[in-house]
Amino acid sequence: MTHPTLPLLAAGLALGLGLAPAAPLRAQDQGGGAGGTPPADPLSPDALALGEEVAEETYLAATHGDWQLVCLRADEGSDPCELQQLLADAEANPVARVNLFPLPPGRQAAAGATIVTPLETLLTEQITIRVDSGQAKRYPFTWCAPVGCIARVGFTAAEIEAFKRGRGATLTIVPVAAPDQPVSLTMSLAGFTAGYDALVATLPPAAPPAPPAQP
Repeated sequence: MTHPTLPLLAAGLALGLGLAPAAPLRAQDQGGGAGGTPPADPLSPDALALGEEVAEETYLAATHGDWQLVCLRADEGSDPCELQQLLADAEANPVARVNLFPLPPGRQAAAGATIVTPLETLLTEQITIRVDSGQAKRYPFTWCAPVGCIARVGFTAAEIEAFKRGRGATLTIVPVAAPDQPVSLTMSLAGFTAGYDALVATLPPAAPPAPPAQP
């Protein structure tokens, strides 16, 4: 049974991939004639719009088990990608979304993630993640938007390895209307290793180290 305080989450991919808002429509300039001027007779055959191809900004690059490799089409350079999974309740209704992205080497966190939960989430209780029966870890929320409440979190290299070895993870949130009834969502780790390796492979090659200074 679906928890009464959890509405369906409209999974807005723009939050995870940082898409810029679409340019506003300019209805006055969309006429069928030259220079945007509509023909004198809008019912004539010359007034038919033939359309133009539109390139999708985001695309599904691959599926690895329960994870999807979703990429943003870039004008220059390689396309940035994220590993995505929708987390559902017992009735298969999407409740939360996890978008995981790699970070450059040399940082404390090996990867970051954007986690989106419903607006009715009790923010002070934060998000708890546990892999199998291991030690649980709590993460704060960053902000809320119309699509839901967002946590931007980091995972160390050891935690990524735990995801690779694990059978499954549990993400727990607490609804505002029922703070004594935590909601636990299963985050499948099926396909995570292959998906994460494919994600890391999308990173641009690291720049070679600078040569040592001459004495």
